[in-house]
Amino acid sequence: MTDSPYLVSLALLEQNGSRRMPLGGCSISAAIPAGETPGKEGEALALDLLLRLWQQSDGGEIKRAAGEQSLWLLEMPMERLMNDLPSLKSSWLAGGSTEELITGLRQLASQGWRLSTAKYAKPSYAAW
Repeated sequence: MTDSPYLVSLALLEQNGSRRMPLGGCSISAAIPAGETPGKEGEALALDLLLRLWQQSDGGEIKRAAGEQSLWLLEMPMERLMNDLPSLKSSWLAGGSTEELITGLRQLASQGWRLSTAKYAKPSYAAW
């Protein structure tokens, strides 16, 4: 069970002068084949995360902390999510380098995609 793949959505943000890294996720039945995208499951996770952020914007302006590299979907084993991601997140929230965070995420995840969109277009995935 520790090798069960988990799909994680996360955002790198600033709100009221503080960094935030909200995340959400779900278990997936099988690893996503190389070269493919997270598809509808990924879109649903990203939408859920973005809706929560929109609701939380009442608490202050939300700004992307890493420009185009601020919204991610990652596939990783549940064990890494529970054991390794919290310290990586804590380090970044305390002022750590965004480059080091992304390098650490690459080490934890078996696959990762940056999400972006353009006006009148569906979200697009850019694999790292």
